[in-house]
Amino acid sequence: MIPLARQLGNSLLVSSVGAGMTLLTASWAGFAMAQMPPAIRRRLVALALFLLLVPASAVWLPRYIFFAELHLIDTYVALVAPAVMGSKSLFVLMYYWTFRRVSGELFESAWLDGAGAWTSWRRIALPLAAPTTLAVAVLAFSHYWSDFVDPLLFLKSASRFTVTVGLRMLQQMDQTHWPLLLAAITVAIAPVIVLYLFLQSVLRGDADIVRRSLR
Repeated sequence: MIPLARQLGNSLLVSSVGAGMTLLTASWAGFAMAQMPPAIRRRLVALALFLLLVPASAVWLPRYIFFAELHLIDTYVALVAPAVMGSKSLFVLMYYWTFRRVSGELFESAWLDGAGAWTSWRRIALPLAAPTTLAVAVLAFSHYWSDFVDPLLFLKSASRFTVTVGLRMLQQMDQTHWPLLLAAITVAIAPVIVLYLFLQSVLRGDADIVRRSLR
């Protein structure tokens, strides 16, 4: 029998760590880009847009060789390593565009009061980017949760497989048990739906608070 419960736990671990690291690194990178001089900023935005055009399949072999040299094959580090760089340049750009809409005078006032870059990011920029943070959280979690190729490519031990690999194994059994497969698919997509509904309710609550404060 395929251990779907264990694989769900593996997927939850990878997705939670990957999404959490993505929120930190993407928001840091977006905040740093927004504070840079216009000339450097334009070059970095152009680079980020170019990276969006690079297909994921183009880096599978270099990534595998790199992780093999570091003896990280069959570890979850190989799956969440992209989060160190914001997972996708799209997430960095989402934060960048959000922080660019924030008045620069707000950060200048904070710096005059003695706030450094870390304090300005944590106490000013990040709270103002709450809607972007919720959107990136859902997208990043969904990205790691639904990833099939990376677990199949980098994981060797069956005990480490994620739920996407487990569903594929369930489909390829000698006699596919369709009711069981559909039930497993329903269970597999449930966490993403629950996360979306939860974050949507949080966002609506924040919007209600803002509307009340403006009355």
